[in-house]
Amino acid sequence: MTAAVDAHPAGDAREARSLVDVQAYLRGLADPFDRHAGPVHVTASAVVVGVRGVLLHRHRRLHRWLQPGGHLDPGERPEDGARRECTEETGLEVRHPAAGPVLVHVDVHDAADGHVHLDLRYLVFGPDADPAPPPGESQEVAWFTWEAAAALADETLVGALRTARRLIATGAVEAPGATAEETDG
Repeated sequence: MTAAVDAHPAGDAREARSLVDVQAYLRGLADPFDRHAGPVHVTASAVVVGVRGVLLHRHRRLHRWLQPGGHLDPGERPEDGARRECTEETGLEVRHPAAGPVLVHVDVHDAADGHVHLDLRYLVFGPDADPAPPPGESQEVAWFTWEAAAALADETLVGALRTARRLIATGAVEAPGATAEETDG
């Protein structure tokens, strides 16, 4: 995981600061992937894109529009945690790009109970379907245009949206509606 973070280019000044912090924590913490090992730990989230646009949910406690995500399960890789959290929070099955997981953004932010989250954000593709969050999760989940998502999203997410949009627009990753078969040939 350290190699993926080291290779990730910062999209803006905020992310550059976060990358420096995450690199230091990944090298200095005994177990940065275990939320019970200390107040500073890795989380994973999903920047969800699909033919309908960008998927956001209004966080239940924070009351801000964010990407789905959260803590890792023991032994779980961050890219797998991002997908799992997305499905748990939105009811939608998402997939990584055909070429494999894409770390699209890194953010360090304060969280509840004095914790600090080292959030690794992955680009995932969602289906052409309505979200169906289960009971207990935020019921405010919706697809937005890129512009509406950027205007509505929490400021900590805007850089991730900008990078995801650029990667898709430049063809660095396949378009959200493409299937693995379409990208193979």
